[in-house]
Amino acid sequence: MARKFIPDDASPFYPPRARWYSFIFYLGNLLRRRLAMDRITLPRRMKLGATVAGFWVPGLAVWLRGPRLWGHAAMAGTALLAFIFVVGLGYPAANVAFGLLISLHTTGFVYYCNPLMADKPFQRRLAFTFLVLLAIGLLLYLPARHLIQAHLVTPLRMNGRVIVVQRAFHARHVQCGDWVAYTLDPDNVGENYHNGAVYLHGGIGLAPVLALAGQQVFFFTNSFSVNGLWHTNLPHMPTTGELTVPENHWFIWPNLGISGHGNVGEARITSALMGLATVNKTNMIGTPLHQWFWRKQILP
Repeated sequence: MARKFIPDDASPFYPPRARWYSFIFYLGNLLRRRLAMDRITLPRRMKLGATVAGFWVPGLAVWLRGPRLWGHAAMAGTALLAFIFVVGLGYPAANVAFGLLISLHTTGFVYYCNPLMADKPFQRRLAFTFLVLLAIGLLLYLPARHLIQAHLVTPLRMNGRVIVVQRAFHARHVQCGDWVAYTLDPDNVGENYHNGAVYLHGGIGLAPVLALAGQQVFFFTNSFSVNGLWHTNLPHMPTTGELTVPENHWFIWPNLGISGHGNVGEARITSALMGLATVNKTNMIGTPLHQWFWRKQILP
């Protein structure tokens, strides 16, 4: 006769089924054995998980070691320094905040590892602190800074001002009149023009796009036109001639600081700048933001 009631509890004779996330623990244990980390013994007041977390999260090591008041102060200081670094990108205050953030992170982690190094001589503790500083800087902060400036935002110093440029803006969305930051064409920069009379240095340009690919530019004495729209001539622009912008290029008149020695001549300067005016889209760095937090950005 069938039983009227079957308990839902698992039978003690059968082990529970593996969960879907069990492979994570399996891989973790395998990696730990491969790296011989299972042989590492830490003092009682240190735990492996807390040590790893304190290494990667700034200020957390102080909070884990205690007292909690110091931990809260370390976490608040970390947040404040990170905020100053982001808001002040490109300014000296941001560099100071970045250095203090690394120092605070290193000091907190060394403080957490105090039970491990308490009975060691001073020279060994000093060497340990230096190695922690080197590891945190190379493994965490330098890659994070590169990630921010290479893929998110980049600060550029132009005419004594800092312009924050967003890197995520795609070149296909750029229209006439949009400002773009770009690298000067490496095929032209650094070459001597007119037997050495004009020399162009490499660098980064920031200027508006005057014409897109396929558009025609006509130059006149005091003005130039792009597809029938007239504009006032920019410094050292040609006074005659025409140009059809090649495919995947923009026409951007370079805004460069010019210094001269001797009688170079306007025609030679104009010819040299025309070599930089046709910009490949692949040279684009990004577009300047209109405002960075509460700071309105003034373009040159």
